[in-house]
Amino acid sequence: MMLLAAGGASAGTDAPPETLSPAAAQWWADITAIADDSNEGRLTGSAGYLRAADYVIARFKAEGLQPAGTDGFLQPIAFEQQSVDQSASRAELIAADGTSTPLVIGEEALIASGGGPRPPSIRAPLVFVGYGLHLPDQGYDDFAGIDLKNKIAVVLSGGPADIPGTVKAAARFARTELLGKLGAAGIIALTTPHQVEIPWARQRLLAGQPGMYLADATLRDAKDGFFAAGIDPEHSQRLFEGSGHSFAELCALADASQPLPRFALIPQLQATIVAHRDALSSPNVVAKLTGRDPKLAAQYVAVSAHLDHLGIGAPINGDAIYNGAMDDASGVATVLGIAHRLKMQRTRPRRSILFLIFTAEEKGLWGSHYYALRPTVPKGAIVADLNFDMPLPLWPLTSVLAQGDGESTLGADARVTAYDQHLLLVPDPLPDRNSFIRTDQFSFVREGIPSLAFKFGFRKDTPEFQIEHEWRATRYHAPSDDLLQPGVLKEEAVKLDDFVAALTLRVADADARPEWLPTSIFRGTGP
Repeated sequence: MMLLAAGGASAGTDAPPETLSPAAAQWWADITAIADDSNEGRLTGSAGYLRAADYVIARFKAEGLQPAGTDGFLQPIAFEQQSVDQSASRAELIAADGTSTPLVIGEEALIASGGGPRPPSIRAPLVFVGYGLHLPDQGYDDFAGIDLKNKIAVVLSGGPADIPGTVKAAARFARTELLGKLGAAGIIALTTPHQVEIPWARQRLLAGQPGMYLADATLRDAKDGFFAAGIDPEHSQRLFEGSGHSFAELCALADASQPLPRFALIPQLQATIVAHRDALSSPNVVAKLTGRDPKLAAQYVAVSAHLDHLGIGAPINGDAIYNGAMDDASGVATVLGIAHRLKMQRTRPRRSILFLIFTAEEKGLWGSHYYALRPTVPKGAIVADLNFDMPLPLWPLTSVLAQGDGESTLGADARVTAYDQHLLLVPDPLPDRNSFIRTDQFSFVREGIPSLAFKFGFRKDTPEFQIEHEWRATRYHAPSDDLLQPGVLKEEAVKLDDFVAALTLRVADADARPEWLPTSIFRGTGP
């Protein structure tokens, strides 16, 4: 295998170099090049992002793949970028008697900058709608009988235990669009302390970064002027004063996946939002390997990951570059590794393979959303998407988490492939984390395309669970997700490449295209 030079990497160390297999060495060389300090964290549309895209294109060319974008390997996308000035914005809670209490934006609450243009000001009543899940087919609907016209919905993390995680996740994804249809003015999302993924102090730092959404308003889910914010768990009780309920009480119910009450809150929220907007463009990177079958070559199995990260932001321990080595340079390197494996096969797959490297994932899955709506191949030709976002090779690969495996026939294909490679598929140990809707394959699911997302498998109450938890608490969306982080098992990482390459071949060579299972909530999705 040709090992491409990584360039001036920022991973200098006095330790002796590892002795790696060619596959593992190339995987790490790709991460080293993409997550190098010179790319400045690959913020969507930035010069650093474009440098990383050029590297990916060079790798695709080296593997002999064909361009499949609208401009060679590129598919440019027009965005609008929105920066919310948290410190200049203001909010207060107004009680029934007219007295007001400040809610300090940038400290106690954060106004979301992505999704769509925020309103310049708002004053609206608050309504607590439990988990905020609309699932009438499952006999569950937090919005039933509630008038949300010109009101702000307040929701809490979690969901009923008897509803599958992917089903709850899909309902959360659809929530903003549903609230717009119900006439709601906005949403405030609360998280129980037990379910916090990124510590609030780091969320405050990240809130200073710009958000983004597609310039074409017809492709967005949120209506213009929709308000969206989150509140520090330590200050969330203030919303519930005088309601007869406490935030602690509701958190205990949510952490136990118990039913939540729904009720009007006493205060109204009044806020003034200071935001700046400007236009920019950033491309997806698209390559293909043409299939050998005269008929099936017109169909495509997509293998995907995202290239963007968070750019340069507030420094933590003196480091301001958010390199995104695991999130998601590792996923891009995995896609490149799979491309090499498939290109080196003695016979090409029957179906064609699309290699999709997305922009703007961190800004709301916008690159994949745009591609799923406006693919560079004929609509209906993509039969599956196999996606990587932070596979996290931090322990030996003995099991695989393939999110979405219970929704389509891809799950059976994955289980057979896992068995052949002496691996197990394990269920998502944290279904209320909403991972299935937070990664790019969900853009294809929304368009009716069966999809899976892959990570190293782990179970609750195991050492692997603790490793994953600590990594997210200390490195996820932080500058420390860089090339110097310890614990990355490079030889184990490429075993996942082997697994998904074999799965890709299985799907590409099958007579029938993947289908949704009769029990899947996603059956019948798409245009």
